[in-house]
Amino acid sequence: MKHTRCDLVNTYMKVCAGIILFLITGVSSMAIASQDNITSNAVTTVSADTDADAAVQPESVEDRQPAVIPQWSDRSASNHVGSTLFKGKLSSASLEQLLGAGETLFNTRFTSQQGLGRPLATQAIIPTKRKRPARNTFSRTAGIDASSCAGCHNEPVIGGAGDFTANVFVSEGFQHTDFDTTDPQFSNERNTNHLFGAGLVELLAREMTNELHTIRRRTLDKAADSKQALRIELLTKGVSFGTLTVQPDGQVDTREVEGVDSDLVIRPFSQKGVMTSLRQFTINALNQHHGMQANERFGARWTGETDHDEDGVIQEISIADVSALVAWQATLPPPSTETNLPDDWQLAAARGSDTFDEIACNRCHRRSLPLDSMVFGDPGPYDAAGTLRQNEAPELQYDLALLAWAKSLPRDADGRILVPLFGDLKRHEIADNRVSTLGNELLSQRFVERNVFMTTELWGIASTAPYGHRGDLSTLSEVIAGHGGAARASRESWLALQASAQDDVIAYLKSLVISP
Repeated sequence: MKHTRCDLVNTYMKVCAGIILFLITGVSSMAIASQDNITSNAVTTVSADTDADAAVQPESVEDRQPAVIPQWSDRSASNHVGSTLFKGKLSSASLEQLLGAGETLFNTRFTSQQGLGRPLATQAIIPTKRKRPARNTFSRTAGIDASSCAGCHNEPVIGGAGDFTANVFVSEGFQHTDFDTTDPQFSNERNTNHLFGAGLVELLAREMTNELHTIRRRTLDKAADSKQALRIELLTKGVSFGTLTVQPDGQVDTREVEGVDSDLVIRPFSQKGVMTSLRQFTINALNQHHGMQANERFGARWTGETDHDEDGVIQEISIADVSALVAWQATLPPPSTETNLPDDWQLAAARGSDTFDEIACNRCHRRSLPLDSMVFGDPGPYDAAGTLRQNEAPELQYDLALLAWAKSLPRDADGRILVPLFGDLKRHEIADNRVSTLGNELLSQRFVERNVFMTTELWGIASTAPYGHRGDLSTLSEVIAGHGGAARASRESWLALQASAQDDVIAYLKSLVISP
């Protein structure tokens, strides 16, 4: 047969195409052919010859991995708390299960596989993108600065305070800026506070807020009815927050309000008193310190993204995860007064307790505040956008009275629980132009003046050195002498005491401990 040049070219191209096809699909084609042969003849067995071996597809690395990634693997992701397990009012058994999950999360050393880090998001509480990726995953200033909640809250036990090395930096007003300096012009340096008794503190703040709001509402009604301006003291649980003036037309003058924001919401957490709830505090801390972003603030609802920090991990912290962390913190027992002390110490502490009142330390550091109910609801009633609110999810409730430590709390004549916090949940000026030790910050936070801080609760003070907002005072005597502003008079009275009387006060304060 005679072939033309065109026929030869076509044949050559077909051969080349066949070779290319074989190179691309050869192994797969052979496996398919082998499988087809086995399927068409069930009694055929594969012999141990080279052709049969070539027909078997080798197992890939992925195929050899188990279906469930083992917990020891670096690829292990978070085990989220079951969202359907904990709703409504919890029994003792359900609460114990929730607390176990919360304790595990609090102690977890988060990894990049779980979402640790926020390469393209800042530490700001409002979801904010970085202008450029972070240079380092970890940073002592702008964060992230820890892989675990327990990395800072661990003195004297997990959930406690932290030494100076555990200080954090609050970059208020600089959420769009990456900073790597401890210069106080760019951030406020704060020591780590303990969390014991935190649930009781939040419950007190809720009841006090409710009472302040009730006073405002009733005064508005009375002013409207009487057609006269009214001026009323904002007094709750024995603590005065100044006065409110209300006009008949509904205008409210808050210029004489003291120690609380004009919305009359008491925010008991952080040294400036700007965090409303444990839930808000937890979400803020997870993002700032660990880069673990909670869905309820950094998820699609508020950011339009499922991976706001662009670290390749979605669903880093679920709503139920936050609830478990809140529950564990809220149920930590309150600090106590140590009574198993040598006789001479007990005598000195008794004298110091009296002196504590005589020099008016108890004007702000109130020994106790009364609490009507120990039922803790989460989410709470006063949180703002970005933190789960009561109308956004079923409320979870647990009664702190079910816990063993609750039985030891004293009660007043009306049956109310007396919470021995040694505080008033109110902000005060604590520094002035002569005594500025405790007013060492250059940036205001949430419109709270630089020299104004929330009264530090003294329960557990013996177990939480060092002292001061920055943790740079090594003794109780130093921090007492550092009081200025509204506490100047008590400071001067303290300095005027004989050394032995000062020692008595210290003996008393050193009996206020966090029990292991």
